[in-house]
Order: sequence, then structure tokens, then C-alpha cells
Amino acid sequence: MRKVRLSSEIKAAENYVEKPKTLAQLRTEIVAGRTKAADLAASYYERIARVNPRLNVYLSLTKDRASAQAERVDALATKGDPLPVLAGIPVGIKDVLVMRGAPATAGSKILKGYQPPYDATVVEKLEAAGAVLLGKLNCDEFAMGSSNENSAYGPVRNPVDTERVPGGSSGGSAAAVAANLAVATLGSDTGGSIRQPASFCGVVGVLPTYGRVSRYGLIAFASSLDRVGPFASNVRDAATLLGVIAGHDPRDATSSPAPVPDYEAESDMPVESLRIGVPAQYFAEGLDPEVRSAIEAGIAALKAAGCAIKPVSLPHTKYAVPVYYLIATAEASANLARFDAVRYGYRSASPENLSAMYSHSRDEGFGAEVKRRILLGTYALSSGYYDAYYLKAQQVRRLLAEEYLRAFKEVDAIATPTSPIPPFKLGEKTEDPLAMYLADIYTVTASLAGICGVTVPCGTTKTGLPVGMQVLASHFNEGTAFRVALAVEAAQSRGQVG
Repeated sequence: MRKVRLSSEIKAAENYVEKPKTLAQLRTEIVAGRTKAADLAASYYERIARVNPRLNVYLSLTKDRASAQAERVDALATKGDPLPVLAGIPVGIKDVLVMRGAPATAGSKILKGYQPPYDATVVEKLEAAGAVLLGKLNCDEFAMGSSNENSAYGPVRNPVDTERVPGGSSGGSAAAVAANLAVATLGSDTGGSIRQPASFCGVVGVLPTYGRVSRYGLIAFASSLDRVGPFASNVRDAATLLGVIAGHDPRDATSSPAPVPDYEAESDMPVESLRIGVPAQYFAEGLDPEVRSAIEAGIAALKAAGCAIKPVSLPHTKYAVPVYYLIATAEASANLARFDAVRYGYRSASPENLSAMYSHSRDEGFGAEVKRRILLGTYALSSGYYDAYYLKAQQVRRLLAEEYLRAFKEVDAIATPTSPIPPFKLGEKTEDPLAMYLADIYTVTASLAGICGVTVPCGTTKTGLPVGMQVLASHFNEGTAFRVALAVEAAQSRGQVG
């Protein structure tokens, strides 16, 4: 049961239900005919109309597509035909994933009005599973940010406290689930952009193993780091969503052919005798005392459930932030070169010549954070600096990955804070990019290593701000992460964590 409480203005505006129905409960009602998929979608659109002006979660809505899908589901239910696993479930999509019939802006002015002619693989899979796609969700521009304040279309506000950030870059995806404006959503995670917003908004967010979920149709930020994953209000729903979107895709060269297990069944397996690693480096100076207290209570609950708690060492963690921001910005510099105002997207109104058109369009179309990262990445890749910066960062990245491989020979999962701090106030860190980057210290390591993880709510601060625990597991071992996360969720529902 979620213990995080929404701000009173959001609860009042949308007639919020404190215990939102799970995916399984909603599907059962649709199968039995007690709920119509069309009525369910309409009720979510009504809530969106009331609440979205306050939170700025949705950038565009896909009502025609949602209506057509809901009608298909209701027709199958009326005939008594078998329904797919997500039949009638309202889902939101982060605006870095392309969808036919909807703009794909990636939160940037440079893509304003762009209408993609195809669906991302994960969008195809959701719809094939019966999901009703409500619309596109706000995000930091090109997924670059930790607060969702970098969107060209305005910041997203945290439903728990509307004066605070929801986290980024998938802040819209996390806030939509937290405010019950979608049953589930998709986000993308490059250095923590699913896990950190999940922590800040008090929901569940999943980082799949690199290659577990297709990136076809994901607007690229850093290709060796980008991953698509789900948000949900509870662990079982998140496991179900991952099972739907995971799997090999021949259109994505990095997609793994490894078979997809039943994550929901694996999440229900007992945690007794599992070995949980606790790295000292994640509990050092800089960790907020209330965050520490909540995570330590979660670890104590795992011990009470029969887990063995073991210390592990990840000494290269201190290098993770500079390594990540060298590699990610270098890849961003290369990926964003395609936005040249020639083929699609924003074009400056009065270019003097071709070169001026390129420079003016990119200057006017990209926001400050995107420009900063392009400049950093271009510098790191430039002649004379490639070996000193980018190549060295890749070597340290390998050391980080090897540390995790050694640790997972000793433990089954690793439990850490997701963020060193609770959600901060809007505008609090915008003038200090370095402080914003340093807040990613606990998430970028897993991104660099390619392993998987789940952020699960693990209590609140004294003022009611959410705290999330990050459960990390080895490559393609998402089932173990779900098992541990479900045990933490169960402990919170019993009041052992709070």
C-alpha cells in the first residue's frame, strides 16, 4: 500500500482514491463486464483535464487512438473472447518515444510539431497487449536533466508537493502515476531518469538490463546508456509491464535474444535466504539523514524477512559521476548532430546562408542544458582530448562494471538509496548544474555497468516527502530485483518501513 500522500490541492481536484486499483483488479473488472474500457479511459481524461494544468504532466493527448483501442477491448469482452494482459489499461508514454498520430518533441523546441510516421517497438507491444494509450508525457529536453525543469514546455510539478520537482528526466511519467493520471507509464533511463523520479514521486520505477527492452523508436540521448522501462504504483504491476515490453527486436542491434521470464511470478517468490549487499560507499558523507534512516529501516525489514545482509565494496563509485558525464555528453554530441533544421524540426526564420541556418536553428531550438552537454561532449571527443577524457572514461567504466560482477558473486542483490536527497524545490538547483549532476551519484553506476534495478518506495521524511530504495541485480536478473522490491513494499504496508 502506498503511504505517500498527495498534496491536498491535487487530491481535491481529481477526487483522488487513496488506494488506486491495481492493473490486475482493473483487468478483472473489464473481463467481467463490470467496467468498460471506454468508460475507464474517459474517467482518466476527465481527471487529466482537472489536474494537468496544475502539474503539466501531459504534453499531448491521443484521444482518438485511445477510444478506438478501448472499443476493441470492450467488443472482445462483450463476446467473451480472451483478453490480453493489459486489456483496457490506461498508459502514458514519455515524449522521447515515438507514436503515430502524436507529436514527438522530446521536450524540445527543436522538435515542436514533429509527427513521427511510425510507432516505437514498446508502443507496438503495449497496444498489442491491449493497453489504452492516453498521450505523451512531459520530460527534460532530450532526457537531459534530474528535475524535469529543462523541458521547453515548462516544468512538471511533484504531486506530493507542487512546489517541488518530480525528478527527471522522466518526471512526467512518474508524476502521472503518482497523481493517478495513468495506471502505468513508460519512461527512459540514461543515468537514473526512471529510478530517481520514482523515488521523488513515491512510485515504482524499473531500469531493465541494457538490451532487455528495444530502443527502436526512442529518440536517442546516449546510445550505450539509454533504456526504456515502466512506472507503476506497485511492484507486481511494474513486473507485468516489463514482461510485456521486454524481448528481442531485430530492428535494434543492441537488443538481447535472451528469453523473457514471467517477472510477475518471480516477484512472488520468497526472499528468505537471499543475500543482500549493502555498499558503504552509498552511505557516506552527503546522504540526507532522513533518507539514510528510511533506507536502513528498509534493509532491517529485509533482514527480518530472512535475508542475509552483507557488506560489499564498490570503491570506484566516487568516479562514476565524471565518467558518466563524459561518456553521456560525448554520445549526446554525436546523436544530436542530426537535428540540423534540414530534414525535420525547427528552422530559424531568417538564416543568411546554409551555415547560419544550422547555427541559428540549433541555437534557438536547443535549451541551455542541451547546449551545455553538446559542448562538453564535443570537447571530450575533440582531437588531442579524446584519449585523455573519453577513452579514459570508458576504461574506468569497465572497472565499475567489473566491481559489480565481483559483488554479484557474493550477493544476490544490492540495496542502496536511490537519491542522496529528498525531492528539492523548483528552482533550487537550476543555477548550479554541478550540484544537480552530483545528485546522480547513486544511479549512474548501474547505468554504466549495464545492470538492472528497481526503485521502490521506502518510507517518507518527517514532512511526508517520498524516499525510494534502489534494488540492483545482475544482468538479466530483473526477477530477483522484483522479489526484493516486493518484500520492501510488503514491509511498508505492514508499517515496518515508514
